[in-house]
Parts: sequence; structure tokens; C-alpha cells
Amino acid sequence: MHDFMNITKALSDQNRVRVLLALKGRELCVCQIIELLGLAPSTVSKHMYILRNAKLVESRKEGLWMHYRLSDKPALGIRKAIEWVCTTLETDEKIKQDTALLKKILNMDPEEICRRQSGRSCCKTKKRGNHEK
Repeated sequence: MHDFMNITKALSDQNRVRVLLALKGRELCVCQIIELLGLAPSTVSKHMYILRNAKLVESRKEGLWMHYRLSDKPALGIRKAIEWVCTTLETDEKIKQDTALLKKILNMDPEEICRRQSGRSCCKTKKRGNHEK
């Protein structure tokens, strides 16, 4: 019951669903997710905590970079729930806008995104080719 409630809580917020859809088939650093959602870093951090708590996403830290991806080992039935969310919302206007914006974000230098968001560099300098495009 606990896992089910965490999952339903995670799926009950539009921004968390947008993150799940953005992560489909890719890994994003937190600065890219912040850029996509247009929310404060602390708000995005809270959303990512809820998604991790529901075992919908996994994170890994690389230097100062924090990367997120859909969970490789989702809890029972979660994979079907994520597939249902993706299928149901693929024609949604907001998701179409997110897809277009995400294309632009993936072509941007994550270091520059982070610097613009925080006024300083918070990400490890890295060759651009090593980031998700």
C-alpha cells in the first residue's frame, strides 16, 4: 500500500508528470529539468525527491552534476503506469510544447544553463559531447 500511495502522489502533479515524459529514453541533468519546467531549483528538487521516493526515477551524481533517468527497476506495475501516462498525454498541447523546448535545451551547453540559472557555475566542466543531446 505504501508504494502505491507514493506512486499516486508522484503522478498527481503536472510538473512531475512532465519530468517523467521528458526523461523517457534519456537522462537529464537537474539544470536541464529546471530549464524545462521554469521552476525554482528548490521546487524542482522537491519534485525529484517525490519521484525518487516513488521509485519512478533514479539519480546519479557525477562531480557537481546530478543526473536523473527513469528507473531501471520500477516497482511492480510502474512500467505499465508510465507507459499509460506517456500514451495518454502524447498529444497533449503542453507535452508538445515541452518536447519542442526540450529539443532546444538539449542543444544548449548544460554549464551555460546552470550558470544562467544560478549566476555561477554549479556544474562540473565537461565536454559537451558527454551530455545527452
